[in-house]
Amino acid sequence: MELGLRGRRALVTGSTAGIGFAIAAGLAAEGTLVTITGRTGETVERALQRLRDRVPGCQVAGVAADCASAQGARSVFEQVPDIDILVNNLGIYERRAVFEITDADWLRMFETNVLSGARFTAHYAPAMAQKGWGRVLFVSSESALNIPREMVHYGMSKTAQLSLSRGYAMELAGTGVTVNALLPGPTHTENTDRLRAERAKAAGKTVEEVEQDFLRVLRPTSLLRRFTSADEVASLAVYLCSERASATTGAAMRVDGGVVNQIM
Repeated sequence: MELGLRGRRALVTGSTAGIGFAIAAGLAAEGTLVTITGRTGETVERALQRLRDRVPGCQVAGVAADCASAQGARSVFEQVPDIDILVNNLGIYERRAVFEITDADWLRMFETNVLSGARFTAHYAPAMAQKGWGRVLFVSSESALNIPREMVHYGMSKTAQLSLSRGYAMELAGTGVTVNALLPGPTHTENTDRLRAERAKAAGKTVEEVEQDFLRVLRPTSLLRRFTSADEVASLAVYLCSERASATTGAAMRVDGGVVNQIM
């Protein structure tokens, strides 16, 4: 299927690894000119080399900046003045008992997961609307609908992203710019795999046992009964960024393995 992405310019925040990297690779494979971001020049350069190895001949660039901060966002805006596609992927998570979450924890989660996407969208979307074409995608989570007891502050931030994506879609109605949210479920990434390996070692279990324990105890509604891959998540993201998804906007699109136990 021709997705109509060749020659489009995309920016994917927080994309040196995990789902963000997979989305960047998927877009690059479709002929999109992709800019990735990361906190350090070293991580950005490593990710760029991985992209070039994975997608020979791709057109990719990188910016080292803390996209969770206003100053970091301004640095990206200066270096990447014009795009057609914005993927707000930057995000953090952590397990924390709800009554142990501090004000600083709430604020850090909000600024990184919510305010960063608001800043980037407010900067880039008006120019997309003037051109009559654009795509904005917020990488949210099934945790936006299934608030996780073990990280309520994370769930809060992911629900807020749904409000942002719907609100921006309403504001951009009729402009040719679509705004959607992507809801992954439990997903294999470099970071989540590392954390599960640490938990498995501490518990004297295999990683596979830890994963099944997680699905059985914390995500028992999973229909897939396994973790997805970042590439599986990226496939839907790339489609939502494409010309083919022109009639999908203001939507929360699930790629969660059936974890969310509801029809709509």
